[in-house]
Amino acid sequence: MPEDVSQTDLPTLYIFLDEGGNFDFTKKGSRFFTLTCVSQYRPFSLHTDLDTYKYDLIEHRLKQRIDIEYFHCADDNRHVRSRVFKMLAESVPVGSVDSVIVEKRKTGPALRPADKFYPKMLGYLLRYAVEKASQGVGEVTVITDTLPVAKKRKAVEKAVKTVLADMLPSGTPYRVMHHSSRAHYGLQVADYFNWAIYRKWEHGDASALDTLDSQVRSQFDIFRKGKRFYY
Repeated sequence: MPEDVSQTDLPTLYIFLDEGGNFDFTKKGSRFFTLTCVSQYRPFSLHTDLDTYKYDLIEHRLKQRIDIEYFHCADDNRHVRSRVFKMLAESVPVGSVDSVIVEKRKTGPALRPADKFYPKMLGYLLRYAVEKASQGVGEVTVITDTLPVAKKRKAVEKAVKTVLADMLPSGTPYRVMHHSSRAHYGLQVADYFNWAIYRKWEHGDASALDTLDSQVRSQFDIFRKGKRFYY
């Protein structure tokens, strides 16, 4: 940090998190598990555009109106999905999205419990995102979708706090919050990016992700060198 810049002069880094796949570590489960984060600074200019588009859909006078409460990639129809991806490609800053890719069959049994899995995978993701922060970090606020399982929520909080306490300059505030994705366009943006990334790895379909090439900084296959399959 330059000598003439104090911690209080630096902006808050917001990190919105989303995940894809399931926690079924058998052949019946998904092949991959993805953790994706979108790093943003205020002002969130895209959020105004998304809000405008949502009300355009509600007020649509020429075609069927859509009763849309919030954007969710897996549930949105292909027309809405295409428009939102176009907005993301035009407005999300270059290199602001990172993802950790876990090939689940390479995950050893000892690492599969949530209290072991999240500190490892999420810890790596957050460390990389904060290290690459483009405008410096005066404070870090990590926001995830509401996590209904208490054990999973505690594991995520542990991962965030362990990593940030270790790497941030002394006295830099940080926190983790669990909010409904309905409450934050940032979470809805993370959902869209994670859907595109998961779609590529799980189904071999990179069509959506190809439109977001400049925004996605990293897709790290954490077990890329692993040779052992556990199932």
